[in-house]
Parts: sequence; structure tokens; C-alpha cells
Amino acid sequence: MTQIDKGHDVLPFPTLRAGWGWFVALGVAFIILGLVASSHLLLATIVTVYYLGGLMMLAGVLQVVQSFQLKQWGGFLLWLASGILYAAAGVMAFLNPALASSALTLLLALFTAASGIARTWLGAGAMSEPGWGWVVASGVLSTIVGLILLLGWPVNSSWVLGLVLAVDLVFQGCAMLAAGLRLRSAS
Repeated sequence: MTQIDKGHDVLPFPTLRAGWGWFVALGVAFIILGLVASSHLLLATIVTVYYLGGLMMLAGVLQVVQSFQLKQWGGFLLWLASGILYAAAGVMAFLNPALASSALTLLLALFTAASGIARTWLGAGAMSEPGWGWVVASGVLSTIVGLILLLGWPVNSSWVLGLVLAVDLVFQGCAMLAAGLRLRSAS
């Protein structure tokens, strides 16, 4: 590990400093992609559905291949059926992206609300610990967002996934940009 002259931090990978420009460029590219996605939420939603559908098809095919590797094992038929169903769900996402978007938006809303409720409960149970209020506040906010998504469903299915993608791209871009600039200042 090498000490940074301008601070007291230690960079675990000094070779990263030489590539700071790539971090900055990738960060800027992600921010631009996030802004483009935010101005075309329906298209970004469709891209998200196709991306997830493609991953599901690939995972299903790999699971089918794996099931034949485990033919002697008693769970062969379950692995095979699970892989086929997973791949079929991916194909359905391509054949009917509107339905897939609706289902994924509903799942996102339910899981967001459920995780918010769980976080609120856990935070409230830790009142003797410092920072418990932040956990509760985070849980309440997640619960509210989940409920708002549920109340807008299925109408919001055409744009919610695109918005999530856009926000994620912008935040990842900002993080990479900041990391690149930090690496630059460390060299």
C-alpha cells in the first residue's frame, strides 16, 4: 500500500491512480445516459424489461445445462423444470414487455413497501442504539414510496422501471466521477 502525499488515506491499489481518467469518462457517460433515460422513460422501461428478460433466458438455459450435469441426482427434474420456466419467463418478457413491466413494477412496489416496514420495525426495536432514528426514517420513506408505487399501479408501469434505471445511472455516474477525481488528486 502506498501513502497519498496530499492526505492521510491509503490507496489499496496504486495502479488505479493511472486510470483516473477512465473513471471520470465512465462517470460522465453514465450521467449522460441517465439523463437521456430520464427524458425517455418508456423506452428506458422497455430496455430494462429486455435486459432482465435476456438475463432470465440466459440463466434458464444455464440451469437446464446444469440439470443434465446432475442427472444422477434426485432433483434432476426439478432443476430442469425450473430452468425451463425461468427461460420461458425471459421469453415472455420479450414477447409482451408491457405485461412484464407491469409485473416487475408490482413486485418492485411490494418489495419496497415490505423492506420499508421491516426496516421501520428493526429501527424501532433498536431505540437504545445510536442512529436508530435514521433507520426508522429510512424505513418510513421506503414504505411511503412503495405505497405510492402500489397506488399508481398499473398505470405507472410504463415509466417506473425507466425512472429507476435513470436514477441508478446518474448515481453510479456521480460515484465514478467522484472516485476518478479523487484518484486524480491522489496522484
